[in-house]
Amino acid sequence: MTLKRGLAAPNFAVDPHDLVELGVAAEKAGFDGFFLWDHILFSNDGVGPDILDPWLVLALIADATERITIGTMITPISRRRPAVLARQTATLDRISNGRLVLGVGIGSPAQGDFALFGDEADAVIRAEMLDEGLTVLEGLWTGEPFTHQGKHYTVDGVSFTPTPVQRPRVPIWVGGTLPRRRPMLRAARWDGAVPITWADGRLARPSVEQIAGVRDLVADHREPGASAFDLAVWAEVTDDPRQLMTELPDYVDAGATWWIETAKPEPGWHAELVERIGAGV
Repeated sequence: MTLKRGLAAPNFAVDPHDLVELGVAAEKAGFDGFFLWDHILFSNDGVGPDILDPWLVLALIADATERITIGTMITPISRRRPAVLARQTATLDRISNGRLVLGVGIGSPAQGDFALFGDEADAVIRAEMLDEGLTVLEGLWTGEPFTHQGKHYTVDGVSFTPTPVQRPRVPIWVGGTLPRRRPMLRAARWDGAVPITWADGRLARPSVEQIAGVRDLVADHREPGASAFDLAVWAEVTDDPRQLMTELPDYVDAGATWWIETAKPEPGWHAELVERIGAGV
């Protein structure tokens, strides 16, 4: 099994080109993927960092690159109307010639990214909206006549064209926090999983055993004959790429198909990511 290597960055910046340059440099350095977070405020007190829209930035990255996979990690469907998101993703998939991955989840923080704007803050309801919203996305992406009457969304006999380049759809990866099972069970219905873990209040790399556990859980709930499934390790930005190479085989054996190093939203993260890209894969 081949392990693809990616980088992820917060969508935090004043100048969009600071993020575009990271994506372009990541491709030149040999990385397989570049992903942006999808936050709108990221602060419960209403005073957040400088934030840019990830979709507009990804469009610029798509136009300036040729090979690298791009996408959001993660987009909360409950905050985005599924029909609008279907248009955005289909358009971006065409700009990139089929290089888009859509990472989804319920999102966080509940107060800063949702409640302060009058959006749904209850996690259970956001999960309902996520599941139903994915059904709507999948239906609209087909380009065929589609109708949906649900609890949260209504679509009345429409056909969305053009469709995404990728068929049968843009790959959907589901993110969720371990040890919760429900997000990983949701992921089993789609195309990939991004399990997230925390330690001492900070994002932490999942262990080999945790990745193997997700692999087994997904395998038990995938439909027979389902298409290939991606399992991404959401890891820290390494300060020693050579040492990292000795750790990757165990994760491959556990079922990982992607290794994504994500910058943490702390002072100096941008410079850290620039240095990491300079070190190469």
